[in-house]
Amino acid sequence: MRSLGIGGVRGTPLDSPAALGFSAPHPMTTAPALPAPGRLRTYASFVRFEHTLFSLPLVLAGVFSVPGPALTPARWGLIAVAAVGARTTAMALNRLIDRRLDALNPRTQQRELPAGRMRLVEAWLLLVVSALAYVVACAALGRWFLEVAAIPLVVFAVYPYLKRWTPLCHLGVGLALALAPLAGYAAAHPDLGRPGAALWLAGFALLWVSGFDIIYATLDEDSDRAQGVRSLVAWRGRAGALKISAALHALAFLCAGLAAYAALRASGAAAIRGGPVTAGLWVLLGVLLIAEQRWASDVDLAFFRVNIFVGAGVLATVLVARAACGF
Repeated sequence: MRSLGIGGVRGTPLDSPAALGFSAPHPMTTAPALPAPGRLRTYASFVRFEHTLFSLPLVLAGVFSVPGPALTPARWGLIAVAAVGARTTAMALNRLIDRRLDALNPRTQQRELPAGRMRLVEAWLLLVVSALAYVVACAALGRWFLEVAAIPLVVFAVYPYLKRWTPLCHLGVGLALALAPLAGYAAAHPDLGRPGAALWLAGFALLWVSGFDIIYATLDEDSDRAQGVRSLVAWRGRAGALKISAALHALAFLCAGLAAYAALRASGAAAIRGGPVTAGLWVLLGVLLIAEQRWASDVDLAFFRVNIFVGAGVLATVLVARAACGF
């Protein structure tokens, strides 16, 4: 019989404290114990902490999209807390909302909630803590940021449900990531002046993430049809869905070029020095997007490896454009 809770042990009586997730109190305990390293690894796996490598470059690209005042270490810290808190909230919501679908999909049955490696109360607690960290960081950044803090939370809560309603559900994931460069830009430029580059970066993120989410969905074509999940792959078939993904990535490449151009223009006449290198990085970004499509049959390579370089490539393109005027 599978163990219960985080403290259950295979073979213990079902009415024992161990089976119910409790351990005997220690007589010398003076403070609550911290989560064991194994539990921390479980929590990190639950929210796919390593996928922050996709969103963090987009946040930084928004920060550096146009010239602005230097940020204090404290403000950098608040931006980091808000970014990690928002992303953790989004992933926790996704896992909680989709836990029953995950249990029916052979590929996702071993995720933490359906496999029983994490209790439901732990997932909810992680969600609440991460959302509070995000909201508190927004409040510390300024009143305006607190006023708009609910917008990403609404997007995060709605997009997991889209797969139940429409094959355009992949755009919901893209929209969630499109908020990253806008958030970075707003945090670094409270006056919201010259938003052009950040808006094009948001367009890039929307199209790029939606495109690679379609590639990722090819893993679940049979399961999606069986469970009535309305993905593009289930609707159009793998070949048709990948054509749409390729079109989205072509548009994303165009948006990245326009973002780089806007960043160069914001850097003024000195941007001429950074133009050739920026153009070269933009072309390299296009090569990576093409490679992602060519390697779509190997989702691990296309999704988890190439995408890291795509995010880094976008950030590098913006940084070179901005370096032309010395930041």
